[in-house]
Amino acid sequence: MADEFKVAVTVAEMARMLRLSRSRVYQLIGTAFPEPSRDHRGRPYYSAEQQEVCLTVRRRNYGVNGKPILFYAPRGSLPSSAPRRKPKPKQAHAHAEVLDGVRALGLTMATAAQVDAAVKQLFPAGVDGTDPGEVLRAVFLSLKARDSRNKPTA
Repeated sequence: MADEFKVAVTVAEMARMLRLSRSRVYQLIGTAFPEPSRDHRGRPYYSAEQQEVCLTVRRRNYGVNGKPILFYAPRGSLPSSAPRRKPKPKQAHAHAEVLDGVRALGLTMATAAQVDAAVKQLFPAGVDGTDPGEVLRAVFLSLKARDSRNKPTA
């Protein structure tokens, strides 16, 4: 069976084979997993025989130190007991760009409803064919004027 493995793999490759993070593999080296061999420069690697041992540890949940080890299942491998809800898609605001523009110009408290009302008042026939900059300018000035009328004077 050892001939099915590469001659040597890095710890990172071994971690991918085990479906574990590299840091988790390093945590378990010497207890659950065998110490890796080292090349002439001291870099760790797993030989074909060591790869087989590591995969057996993962499959049997029994470490090389003779103690049981529990691994969490990889995310997405088990069905969830509760059905997941799909997030509700945000409703596209008819004048979202105008609202963003008005807020960028300083009216940070402007709401979508206020922008819609201003657009309906200023452009009763709709904004199709109207320059977007002109729509933004008109709505901004309208909301700014309304805002200044509602502020108490000192």
